[in-house]
Amino acid sequence: MARSSSGESVLTRAVRILEAFSPQEPVLTVSQISRRAALPLATAVRLVEELTRHGLLARDEQRRVRIGNRLWELAQRASPMRTLRETAMQFMGDLHGVVGHSAQLGILDGEEVLFIERLIAPGAVVTVTQIGGRLPLHASSAGLVLLAHAPADVRDRVLRGPLQTYTPHTITDQRALRTALAEVRRNGFAFCPGHIRPNATGISVPVRVAGRVVAALGLVVPNDEHAWSLVRSLQITGMALSRALDVRAGLL
Repeated sequence: MARSSSGESVLTRAVRILEAFSPQEPVLTVSQISRRAALPLATAVRLVEELTRHGLLARDEQRRVRIGNRLWELAQRASPMRTLRETAMQFMGDLHGVVGHSAQLGILDGEEVLFIERLIAPGAVVTVTQIGGRLPLHASSAGLVLLAHAPADVRDRVLRGPLQTYTPHTITDQRALRTALAEVRRNGFAFCPGHIRPNATGISVPVRVAGRVVAALGLVVPNDEHAWSLVRSLQITGMALSRALDVRAGLL
């Protein structure tokens, strides 16, 4: 594989181009891509054109660049998340319909939560999460659930910090985080009032396959006296989803 003068492969540079996009900025100019991917403009132009020919990137009417449909298609063909998302949607839909606020599904990816599905409603409390978006593990209810059940080396790396602050209620102390993770394991849920936004409470429960935690199912609701009453409903939904996943996997 051809390499640049810095020793980077073409694939590495192409990945940096794809990583330049975000949920907040899904459309970029080539100059923006060049800067974000730390590539010479001529290199960015050449690689963008090649990726576009393969359908991995696409151009709009103003010649700006976005992720191409072909990339989505390839990701869907054999994604390990496909069964999880398809099974979760019916449970999330029921939960969302009853609660009337955001329901979301996140998985562990490195030292972050990657949100793979979300349902929102008009008038629902504002949430920072988006499909394909990420949050640090220590900061959100989904992250605490996943971190509580993560491998020990992942927990150790997160605990060593630094731990980003979103509000005064975000857990940023190592000892407090250890205590919170132990409570999640003991209680079977994470309850996070005001940890990401002061007016929002995040509640999440583990989703298991064959007893192993594979995802966190959560709600984002107003930070008020009614939030606590939703914990039991979410736990029941999480257990039902786990059972459905076991059935699909042929374990029941």
